[in-house]
Amino acid sequence: MFWTDDSPSADSRIPDDILDILFAIDGKRIPVDHAYALSSALQSAVPWIRETPGLAVHSIHVAGSQNGWQRPGHGTTIDLMISRRTKLVIRTPRILADDLMRDLFGQRLEVGGHPLIVGPGKLRPLSRETTLFARYLATATDADSEPDEQTFLAASATELAASGIRVRKALCGKSVALATPQGAIQTRSLMLAGLTQEESIRLQQVGLGPHRLMGCGIFIPHKGIDAVRSD
Repeated sequence: MFWTDDSPSADSRIPDDILDILFAIDGKRIPVDHAYALSSALQSAVPWIRETPGLAVHSIHVAGSQNGWQRPGHGTTIDLMISRRTKLVIRTPRILADDLMRDLFGQRLEVGGHPLIVGPGKLRPLSRETTLFARYLATATDADSEPDEQTFLAASATELAASGIRVRKALCGKSVALATPQGAIQTRSLMLAGLTQEESIRLQQVGLGPHRLMGCGIFIPHKGIDAVRSD
């Protein structure tokens, strides 16, 4: 964990060249570990996203518990129940947003054997929040070479510095393996706090690390550190 207490300056301007599209989806369930299946289904439905720099697919996530329901453990054979309020979120260059909303609307995706119908999309700007969280940040493709927490944080800080982002407060969470036919992708969650608004926007725009179409390296606003190790 990194933790320093200096206060960054604020910058209220939010550029709109990168934003999120929230797509309505109609379906009942998907695998908890659906990163590869969802990415593959989207690339089959809209092949041009495969070669689009700056485009990233958020993992589909629901609350840890609701009405007595508990979020199940991680895995491709364990299903995640979704509701009408659940969205498919794609981060994209603004210039491609209209094309993406047109080409995805009405598509039937098969995600781990479960149908998912994509509805209309709604634009959402990036956040001004200065605490950001990535659920999955790729660390290695081989479990034997997975770095420990301090090595992971140090490597992340070095990569962030190359993008002009200073790490003041950082906390990584548990390790999660995302299944692919080529082998598991080892990931950890990462929370960064104390960013300037300029740094926050830049990090949301550029992300961190590989496998962006599988939900890795995508930063979203976060309320604090309490849920980092349990998300």
